Amino acid sequence: MNNQTIQKFYVIGISTRTTNANGQSAKDIEALWGKFWGEEIQKQIPNNASDEIYAVYTDYETDFTGLYTTIVGLPVTSLENIPKGFIGITIETSLYQKFVSKGKMPEAVLNTWLEIWENKELNLKRAYKADFTIHGKKYYDGDNAEVETFISVKE
Repeated sequence: MNNQTIQKFYVIGISTRTTNANGQSAKDIEALWGKFWGEEIQKQIPNNASDEIYAVYTDYETDFTGLYTTIVGLPVTSLENIPKGFIGITIETSLYQKFVSKGKMPEAVLNTWLEIWENKELNLKRAYKADFTIHGKKYYDGDNAEVETFISVKE
């Protein structure tokens, strides 16, 4: 297992509440990303700590089969001055299992999530605090793109 502790950090971005039932999350999250790119959200986020884009999955109603919130934004140095219509979140220090999606996006990331949801052993260990993907420089590498996914697991 590729488990690691990640220290507390903050993210500001835009959000949607969704569910994986009936493919709803694919539609909602695609629309959220469309808004992120279309409205140049990254340029509106204050106090950004890097240009890496984070997609955070949190506020789980139950597990991956229930409602949850998705936030697309940037890591920031503080949650001060959150713009109207945006959300700020603190990701507490926690233990994570890391996955790397490689290939054409967003299909490669979707395939990683399908692998995670089908992994019964992992799903028993999931903490359902805040999971996230990091879309860094390699995200833009076409068919060779890479995205890191971090799943919160119980200590």
